[in-house]
Amino acid sequence: MGEHAAKLKKVRLKTPLRPEDLAGLALGTVVYLDGTVYTGREGVYKAAIEDGWPLPTDVAGLSNINFHCSPAAAQQDDGSFKVGAVTATASFRFAKWLDQWFSLTGTKVIIGKGGMNSETYRDIFVPHGAVYLTTVGYGTGALLGRGIRQVKAAHWIEELGIAQAMWVFEVENFGPFLVESNLAGESLFEKTNREISANLSKVYEGTRPATLRRYGETDDRSDEVV
Repeated sequence: MGEHAAKLKKVRLKTPLRPEDLAGLALGTVVYLDGTVYTGREGVYKAAIEDGWPLPTDVAGLSNINFHCSPAAAQQDDGSFKVGAVTATASFRFAKWLDQWFSLTGTKVIIGKGGMNSETYRDIFVPHGAVYLTTVGYGTGALLGRGIRQVKAAHWIEELGIAQAMWVFEVENFGPFLVESNLAGESLFEKTNREISANLSKVYEGTRPATLRRYGETDDRSDEVV
């Protein structure tokens, strides 16, 4: 584990990310961010794309990084908000809106949890020159919260609620995130799964074949459930 960790490339980038920044993001690179990041998930997408609400701010002028998350936000006495933690949410649920969202906002980076499938990367991310960054494991909400220096704005809270609203964060050393997809649409998760599956049969050499085939048991090691 220590040997692999030592080989990980780490970068710290300032938003908005430039074309050369995006081009340099190889799969598995650890990314930290400085600058401005905005949140947007199904509530925002549905309102803007399906219901035709005018965007509450110039998203393209703010940032080109969209974080799929729910913030743990508390309002202060002066009306401002403090965010102590941010929990990433599963991005695949929002894939149907992303083609239009990329066109509408010029977003180039999606941050979330779990990644997308290869078709989404190929058909939507690649044509828009976009990449996907994933959070690292579970329980990192408080760690990410440390990187939020200020809530610059919070839009559509009354209409959508805290979890679904569009938040604009000023961040510093915000991360860590892993590059899950690059500009070519390749996926770190899929690449790793292929490498594991290629050697999986050796692990099970000499084991007994499935005996309950009639009940659906399988000994195909490529299946997620064996």
